[in-house]
Amino acid sequence: MNIPETLDWMSVNRPALLALIRVLILVLPILILVPGFIWLERRLLSWMQDRIGPNRAGTFPKDFPIKFLRGKRTFGLLQPIADGVKLFFKEDITPASVDRLLYFLSPAVALFPAFALGGTLPWGPNWGPYQHLTPIWNAEIGILYMLAISSLGVYGVVLSGYSSNNKYSLLGGLRSAAQLISYELAMSVSLAAIVMASGSLRLQAIVEAQETPLWGVIPYAHNWFILTPFGFVAAIIFYICMIAETNRAPFDLPEAENEIIAGYHTEYSSMKFAVFFMGEYAAMFVFACLFSVVFLGGYNLPLNWVAISGENSVMAGLNYWLAPLTFLVKSLLVFSTFIWVRATLPRMRYDQLMALGWKNLLPAAVANFIVVAIWIMGSKAYGPQGGIVAYVGAALIVVALYFAVTRQTKAAKAFERRKVDLTEGDTPSPTRRSVELV
Repeated sequence: MNIPETLDWMSVNRPALLALIRVLILVLPILILVPGFIWLERRLLSWMQDRIGPNRAGTFPKDFPIKFLRGKRTFGLLQPIADGVKLFFKEDITPASVDRLLYFLSPAVALFPAFALGGTLPWGPNWGPYQHLTPIWNAEIGILYMLAISSLGVYGVVLSGYSSNNKYSLLGGLRSAAQLISYELAMSVSLAAIVMASGSLRLQAIVEAQETPLWGVIPYAHNWFILTPFGFVAAIIFYICMIAETNRAPFDLPEAENEIIAGYHTEYSSMKFAVFFMGEYAAMFVFACLFSVVFLGGYNLPLNWVAISGENSVMAGLNYWLAPLTFLVKSLLVFSTFIWVRATLPRMRYDQLMALGWKNLLPAAVANFIVVAIWIMGSKAYGPQGGIVAYVGAALIVVALYFAVTRQTKAAKAFERRKVDLTEGDTPSPTRRSVELV
């Protein structure tokens, strides 16, 4: 039997074995790619900051026994392996006063959401051989499941800070909880606009909704949601929120080294710290995959080759068989923007982080949701022309809301301005200087 026939046979006679294969197809690539992500971030940051980056680990000495490898560089590719070996053999210290159950459970809780989210991601079409392999669970409530599972990530952070019996760690965990609540609302509302436009909560259905003609009039291109006005706004909001959800710069306040030592994982060492590290990069990759599914057409190429050259053409076949590779490339490009943002933007103050989430992102997401609702109802009532008129009118609401929020944000004062007099010297008439504190 060939592969398609084998998969058909396994789906009927060996469903448990097929389920195990689907799980391994998800788990193994994530575990294998995480060291590569760490290397990629170090290399990209070094290029963006005009420095060398990791280049020592893995360089073969000139007296290496294999002649053609002597003096060859590996560009630091073995650096993640060296770091893993170092962490594995590093002394594992457990403070005496920790809550041992929660202390050891927290790293696993931090790693769990990434794999639970990945189980609903479709990386191939829902027909042919791929239908037996992806997704692990084609959930009818895919978006709701994603929001529920992503919110569990904060438990690993909060419990690690609480169980460490360290006030700095606890402060980092509480920061993460407040940050999650603030940005999860805007993320949910931005995704609600996409759910309304696609008419389904299933991630597979959202991908299929992006296979329609671009803007409804261009049959040779796929209608990726990021190419639509409402989808572009939702994509920006979702992208900012997913950076905050993964505690990445400029929203990495839970582990702000210059303020609270190392944040929630201050008391963790050796492999327990490595699990937190792995969970962060796995979550980044899974969120990048989710962004590709919702806004970048998932596993589809930009051009609709079925409409261009027919269902039996070579390009249409490549669009199907190269679906996993297309999906992986899109996800890696989105993942690289995490690193780009880290190299570009400084860390925000805590009041700035909260103001951005509550005063800017949430109102913009709600307005975008209203835009989509008016557009859909206008199209149904008056046809395409009515939908366009309604869309323009709703877009004006968004512009008005944006300026209102911006005006309110500029008018607000985060801190009171105070003037402090400084004195120099012990003479009866010391030199005085004034410093204004903001």
